[in-house]
Amino acid sequence: MNAEALQGFADKRENQYRCNILHIGMDPRSSGFICFPNENSCQKESAMRVKDKVAIVTGAGRGLGEAAALRLAEEGAKVVVSDVDEAGAQQTATKIREMGREAIVVKADVSVRQEAEALVEATVKHFGRVDILVNNAGITRDVSLRKMTEEDWDRVIDINLKGSFNCAQFAARFMIEQKSGKIINLSSRAYLGNPGQANYSASKAGILGLTRALALELGRYNINVNAIAPGMIRTPGVTSLGHFEKIVEKAIQNTPLGRIGEPIDVANVILFLASDESSYITGDVLHVTGGRYG
Repeated sequence: MNAEALQGFADKRENQYRCNILHIGMDPRSSGFICFPNENSCQKESAMRVKDKVAIVTGAGRGLGEAAALRLAEEGAKVVVSDVDEAGAQQTATKIREMGREAIVVKADVSVRQEAEALVEATVKHFGRVDILVNNAGITRDVSLRKMTEEDWDRVIDINLKGSFNCAQFAARFMIEQKSGKIINLSSRAYLGNPGQANYSASKAGILGLTRALALELGRYNINVNAIAPGMIRTPGVTSLGHFEKIVEKAIQNTPLGRIGEPIDVANVILFLASDESSYITGDVLHVTGGRYG
């Protein structure tokens, strides 16, 4: 490649970078991102990374799920916004439609097999296929081992782990027929173990085992299955805690990058795993922790 061609390539990459920054304004003080009008973007110059792919995002009414749904839509996906909070899901879907993208809302408790199945069926009925599944729905019920009830344990395991299994099982049936698909499971740094989170830590460790088992089973059908383990992220569920500032201070002390994460940090990794850029990655877990593991 001669000097002129190299300069042209560099100019193109610089232009794409500038366009992305103009189109998605990221503020490290915020909990998400701002989409600017499409007419000032450079979408026409660079192919959208999940254009016309059909994505189901569970727990998409707020927080990480909302950020993931918006980020996928930004890159061209048709999004099925699912949550037990239908009002929250509708708000996310409205934001997607305001981008000029397609979105439908399906209310579902993923821990209930019939509802998880109905979620996938509604997706295929409306869009004709399912290409991406983001298993994000999850809850916490933090309490010490001595005080944890059976219901505290069961509810967290049912939603976080069983819910991911349910959705993956039903979505995989269609992905196998298509001979393609991406399943992205949200684990957590807590899989390493957190005091007062025996239920949550166990559920997120289980997600890793589920991810690897599914990757081994589904690889022959060109289906990638991966997990993401976020660290502390500035989501409504975290910022609403009464001792939020103390938690952040402690977390930052143990985080090499010196800050907590934003939803967009995780959404960008979800987008990567949903795109063709990750076609040779499966059965893996990507940590979005700022370098914090302990």
